Amino acid sequence: MQVRPLELPEVVLLKPHIFGDRRGYFLEIFQARRYAEAGVPGPFVQDNLSFSRHGVVRGLHYQLRHPQGKLVMVAAGRVFDVVLDIRRGSPTFGRWVSLILEGESHRQLYIPPGFAHGFQVLSQSAVFLYKCTDYWAPGDEYGVRFDDPDLGIPWPVPEAILSDKDRELPRLRDIPPEHLPEYRRD
Repeated sequence: MQVRPLELPEVVLLKPHIFGDRRGYFLEIFQARRYAEAGVPGPFVQDNLSFSRHGVVRGLHYQLRHPQGKLVMVAAGRVFDVVLDIRRGSPTFGRWVSLILEGESHRQLYIPPGFAHGFQVLSQSAVFLYKCTDYWAPGDEYGVRFDDPDLGIPWPVPEAILSDKDRELPRLRDIPPEHLPEYRRD
């Protein structure tokens, strides 16, 4: 497995080994010991799958009292994936990284707790898989507006399709400090 930290050093891009032959291919998408050695701590307690159509934006989401680390990948299709540092006191607060994830490459992204995450579908549709280090907590859902002008994220599909809830998310500067995670130097 190839492992590469991104510009936000806690965010890690992973490329699993793919074993292919004339029949197709096989890859291991998670193995606790190997991923822990690569800097992806667990345990993971919940797996999720979403199906979305072209232009759909999901995010930028986070949980505060039940923060989730996420290991994400695209099983089919192609997405523009964004991770935003929202940790109060972090030296990279308000900075974001983006990359394209697609089913063909099988690349994965580890997003630690304390970061907001979202994606936009670039293909006709996409199947998005992610493992979480904590359970979904309905009363603990927060988010940052995907098109916050202060962030300047260049979402590639101009006609974004959003849920009503995501459409109402605040700009980062309008989120009260007590609704943001705190940066902790380990």
